Amino acid sequence: MAEENFIAIKGLKKTFRTKDGDIEVLRGIDLNIQKGDIFGLVGFSGAGKSTFIRCLNRMETPDAGTVRIGEHEIMSMEKKELNRYRQKIGMIFQHFNLFDSRTVFRNVAYPLEIAGCSRSLIRKRVPEILELVELGDKLNCYPGQLSGGQKQRVGIARALANNPDVLLSDEATSALDPQTTLSVLDLLKDINRRFGLTIVLITHELEVVRYLCHHVAVLENGRIAERGTVRDLFQNPKSDTAKLFIKINSSFNHTEQWFQEGEGI
Repeated sequence: MAEENFIAIKGLKKTFRTKDGDIEVLRGIDLNIQKGDIFGLVGFSGAGKSTFIRCLNRMETPDAGTVRIGEHEIMSMEKKELNRYRQKIGMIFQHFNLFDSRTVFRNVAYPLEIAGCSRSLIRKRVPEILELVELGDKLNCYPGQLSGGQKQRVGIARALANNPDVLLSDEATSALDPQTTLSVLDLLKDINRRFGLTIVLITHELEVVRYLCHHVAVLENGRIAERGTVRDLFQNPKSDTAKLFIKINSSFNHTEQWFQEGEGI
């Protein structure tokens, strides 16, 4: 894996203003992610994980800080330029976010349509990407006819349709059973190996990090409490959050068999 900081985040801050007062969610995040990495961000509910990942493509606009992806400085982009570059930032969601009224083909075609791609390119690209996620026989199905794992594969295919520079994953396996989770993680691992695609995922499931990620950071009260290799996190956790995660994880021994071949360990 190339030792190159592909994603550089500096001084990222975000505060939500409510009728009950200000809630400071991100308190100055500094983080570098290498090109081709599978990078995990872990933290408990309320730590700011979802806000962080939504700031990377400006689905949430930070109050301060910079985000650079490759040569692109996201925070300085005007709306038109941002909308165009967002097509190169794939996003997969916990609850799939598919269009129930569209077939699998048309769900995956949607970002290509938004990008103004020709019909001939769409007809060629969509079956290719569905074959990649092993859903080549589901072109004409509707989301309601699919299992949860199949829906998430459609979501992944849609996120890959425009050949993104980076893939963001927001708790993408949290709604899936363990066996289906493992198959989706294997798919992401294969995509990373085949294409060298940089993947950033947030999760509260330490087993997911152990199985899939190369590096990990721990988010605690809106700040990065520690970061390093997955091996470092498991063997020598330093933050209170990481220590508690490890303790909770060790008490769920029934998960050990699913993830015992974790790449990070």
